[in-house]
Amino acid sequence: MSLPDGWEMVVGLEVHTELLTASKLFCGCENRFGEEPNTHVCPVCLGLPGSLPVLNRQAVELAMRIGAALHCTIAPSTFHRKNYFYPDQSKDYQISQYDLPINSRGYLDLPDGSRIGIERAHLEEDTGKTTHLSSGGRLQGAERSLVDYNRCGVPLVEIVSAPDIRSSAQAREYAAELRDILVATGASDGRLEEGSVRFDANVSVRRPGEPFGTRCEIKNLNSLRSLQRAIDYEALRQIELLEEGGVVRQETRHWDEGLGETSTLRVKEDAEDYRYFRDPDLVDLAPDPVWIDTVRHSLPPMPAERRAELRALFVDLTSAQGDAVDTVVELGLERFVHAVASAGGDVAIALSRTANEIAGALEDLPRLPEATFVEVVAMESAGEVSATQAKSLLGALLAGEDTDPRRLAQAKGFEQMAEGALRSLVEELISTHPDEWARYRDGDDKLAQFFIGQVMRRTKGQANGKAVVEELNARR
Repeated sequence: MSLPDGWEMVVGLEVHTELLTASKLFCGCENRFGEEPNTHVCPVCLGLPGSLPVLNRQAVELAMRIGAALHCTIAPSTFHRKNYFYPDQSKDYQISQYDLPINSRGYLDLPDGSRIGIERAHLEEDTGKTTHLSSGGRLQGAERSLVDYNRCGVPLVEIVSAPDIRSSAQAREYAAELRDILVATGASDGRLEEGSVRFDANVSVRRPGEPFGTRCEIKNLNSLRSLQRAIDYEALRQIELLEEGGVVRQETRHWDEGLGETSTLRVKEDAEDYRYFRDPDLVDLAPDPVWIDTVRHSLPPMPAERRAELRALFVDLTSAQGDAVDTVVELGLERFVHAVASAGGDVAIALSRTANEIAGALEDLPRLPEATFVEVVAMESAGEVSATQAKSLLGALLAGEDTDPRRLAQAKGFEQMAEGALRSLVEELISTHPDEWARYRDGDDKLAQFFIGQVMRRTKGQANGKAVVEELNARR
């Protein structure tokens, strides 16, 4: 979406990601999603008198992995109490990091070449989940509210970007890339639908070259689509307000996905409103330099590096293949394409089958060894089976019908047409579709798909598309 002439949006994102630890940040309660409400709680995460927190070492290591992946400085840090009154935190404060975060001053490079600064990526505990029993799920109009404290104390890392984002599309790209990095580090499962990753967007507008305007924060966006739509709406709302002579008030706003608009939640608090002070029950956190170096060197390749390695297998990458590369890397499936490349196979076929057939059956992946996939691609590349038949073979292998693709192809009767039979069929189709043939002969190459489709219907998918094109071109 483009803004009215003479306006620019300024966006910074706060991304909260739950960490993949077995237990919570300061106690031994299980860190598990979707359990019976209020069954994974204890005096520590409920903040009962006399209970004392003990820091989770694995959470610290995962936080450092995130910091290392985002090129942050990892330094000694402290824990503070962030005080506020709300039922989602029974002790009325949240343990977080304030002026000395564990990770600071990093950056994230986007696929388009732009760089977004990372101001900090600090550790904190999650809050409980409040469910308002009303038609819209909002507090207003609710007969009652229910609180589940299972999420209280779950370890979080909050990643705060610099205000470097200048469009909703760029914000979406940043959020998607960051989510992929979090998954690649092993720190998060990245499941937006479960709240494992949540977005807060700080949005303001200004005339280019002017100081930053007053920002409004949109809370708890849980999808990339909602993030982009909410930012667009809020920027336009502020512009309309300013052009009418109004003043933007700093506040926290709620995004209503159904209505497609934001609304006021509360006037925005500043840091002093939370009365931060050092948590007296927790000592300073000072990871050993050797530990930090070990974490940095243990990181696997990040998505940008993996995309580059996959793209390097192609001389000329089409737009569709570029999209397929993005899909394959996002799902962590590039090993199938690399296996075909290592065997000297057709990487174009491998990429297409991985981005489509394999990506559509992730739960069944254990049934498909990479060597079996390599063999199916080789069969398709050699013309032993058609593209349609190769797709069918992969579907059957993933479903567990067999483990041997050649035996399975024979059982299904997947045999290519004899050359003479295909030649006769192509000649027949040319004579029965003279207009299409004339246009194809005159250079309309798109009509090859028409003839391939006709052949496939007549042969029930036995023909090879490449062979059909060869027969057509031989008659041009």
